[in-house]
Amino acid sequence: HSVSRNSPNLAFVPACLPPGPVEVEELQHFVSNSKRLFVMTGAGISTESGIPDYRSEGVGLYARTGRRPIQHAEFVHSASARQRYWARNFVGWPQFSSHQPNTAHLVLRDWEKLGKLHWLVTQNVDALHTKAGSQRMTELHGCTHRVFCLACGDQILRSELQEHFEALNPTWKAEAFGVAPDGDVFLTDEQVCNFQVPDCRKCGGILKPDVTFFGDTVSQEKVNFVHQRLAESDSMLVAGSSMQVYSGYRFALAAQERRLPIAILNIGPTRVDHFASLKLNSRCGELLPLIV
Repeated sequence: HSVSRNSPNLAFVPACLPPGPVEVEELQHFVSNSKRLFVMTGAGISTESGIPDYRSEGVGLYARTGRRPIQHAEFVHSASARQRYWARNFVGWPQFSSHQPNTAHLVLRDWEKLGKLHWLVTQNVDALHTKAGSQRMTELHGCTHRVFCLACGDQILRSELQEHFEALNPTWKAEAFGVAPDGDVFLTDEQVCNFQVPDCRKCGGILKPDVTFFGDTVSQEKVNFVHQRLAESDSMLVAGSSMQVYSGYRFALAAQERRLPIAILNIGPTRVDHFASLKLNSRCGELLPLIV
């Protein structure tokens, strides 16, 4: 996969100072002392790949717009909500699916290859860790590159669904304005109303991206699996997450209970700052490559 190591896209990255020698030394010491590192990443690791996040001060979606992500119940119970979601997603997909991993993703992949990183949990649904080559990994909230049927469970690739959309909507056109974090775009109700959404090819059920929408919960099986990986680890690094969402925050609480050292690498405050061993206010793609 192509990666621009030298020119990150900083449009959606909050301003911050470059890491100083003390910060580099502190994180180096933390990583060097870790034998089985548990890493949790959030939207802040993907902003340098050009994907906006929700919460970053000044540049996140919440700061720039009144838009809020779709709720699980709304998607399941409202055909018009699904039509609106999929129309936006259809327009945004070519750009969203073309995003490439940045230096930070590649560094974590390399740590895995070296045996330093025991397990990676990402809260992101953008597949960038997969594109980078990470394998010891759990996608906590799923991945937009997969779609499944709510009725029969049949799975298809999101790229395959794009072809179904095109076949059903041969003359439908919409110019998008603004990209949202989960790969959709802003469209008007007038643009959306004629968009056709395919049903499941096997049973005619409702198709949904394989992601945990707001208001939904991560499966207990997946949560238990991640807790097991954490129990095998000796330290935790949070990279690019404010840890505001409980589904990720619970693992920091578990790490604290186990008295594991916790390092936070995130621009701006996080929910974990008060019990972290180390807090670094830097870009992931700027600081992580400096660690040997």
